[in-house]
Amino acid sequence: MGAGITSIVLVVAMFLFLGSGIWVAISLLAVGYIALEFFTPAPAGSLLASTMWDASWNWALTALPLFIWMGEILSRSRLSEDMFKGLAPWLSWLPGRLLHVNIVGCGVMAAVAGSSAVTCATVGRMSIPELKKRGYDESMSIGTLAGSGTLGLLIPPSIMLIVYGVIAQQSISRMFIAGVLPGLMLVLMFMGYVVIWSWLYPHKTPPSDIRMSLTEKIWSSRKLIPVICLIVAVIGSIYGGIATPTEAATLGVIGALVLAKVSGALSWTTFMGSLLAATKTSCMIAFILVTAAFLSIAMGFTGLPRELAGWVNGLGLSVPMLLCVLTIFFIFLGCFLDGVSMMVLTASVVLPMVQSAGIDLIWFGIYIVIVVEMAQITPPVGFNLFVLQGMTGRDIIQVTKASIPFFCVMVAGIVVLAVFPEIATFLPKYMVQR
Repeated sequence: MGAGITSIVLVVAMFLFLGSGIWVAISLLAVGYIALEFFTPAPAGSLLASTMWDASWNWALTALPLFIWMGEILSRSRLSEDMFKGLAPWLSWLPGRLLHVNIVGCGVMAAVAGSSAVTCATVGRMSIPELKKRGYDESMSIGTLAGSGTLGLLIPPSIMLIVYGVIAQQSISRMFIAGVLPGLMLVLMFMGYVVIWSWLYPHKTPPSDIRMSLTEKIWSSRKLIPVICLIVAVIGSIYGGIATPTEAATLGVIGALVLAKVSGALSWTTFMGSLLAATKTSCMIAFILVTAAFLSIAMGFTGLPRELAGWVNGLGLSVPMLLCVLTIFFIFLGCFLDGVSMMVLTASVVLPMVQSAGIDLIWFGIYIVIVVEMAQITPPVGFNLFVLQGMTGRDIIQVTKASIPFFCVMVAGIVVLAVFPEIATFLPKYMVQR
């Protein structure tokens, strides 16, 4: 009964704080303080100070602002224009033709930006006018951007994987490498859906207007090649054990600055703009993480995670059933919270439950990031939907309708990942063996 009353009070308090518009970090801090002050004999003030101090100098967090800055630099360059010109000649032969540029372009941008909204906006800024001018189906153009734009959360270097690694105390390097194959899997699944759609509706795909020789294709892609090399260098240095994520992020920032300078996109204005944007985003995420650490300590003192894990174990749910319940739960939360908030808010309760069920935490990290990706295209707080609404001028209902098929593709991706967990765990295990 005591645990039930505590749970009700804390859940109600959390919804009241979040519903009032208070910052997520302040809400987490307030609920943690209430839990310690009113439901445990622990000293709330001293625990607040010590926990936030310990969480604030976590070494894994040093990679966060660097990767964000790398993405901000490149997103302010001519990357989107170069990407469309570089990818279009190679993909125009596929059924669906230039719609695949959205998907592959988002995959490339995801490996640069690490952010879903940045990925969606950067690729869409160039591709939407081009596809509209060439007569491509608008709904499908929006849908491919909405779905593949979410890849920014999964394909490394992913900000969300850094956040999860810090929360779950998992290696950031292993989380990055674990995201590679699932990210490629989703890219192929999105492209497969576009191929099937184009076969079913051939009249909605205009004929190819690109005729180039191999030499001309390579020349048109010349500005994209350095970006691909930068991505390979960053991820390869981590996988090969040459650099830590922080060192690789530093390499990425230097490389991004060099590429921006060579392309003529680097000025004092863009430099300061990217630096300030990265600082703002990093501070926001770090503030949420340190207050989430305090909430986790508070939940540990109340014993609620242990009680809930015991209760779930008592239900005798199989692992597939537990994952189904968690998927529905996270999709529901994603209708109201952004990805970082959703992840840190539930970590203190969900992670003990997952561990007691014997689920690998590296695999679970990839799973939860894909579910968070799905939340990016669910109203009313689907950030990718808002980005595309602003870029296309269409209402939120039209944009949501266009994204539904790709939401379903991601559900299928979770099923595939659950049936074949090695997709996420093979590379990290091989990395450790090496």
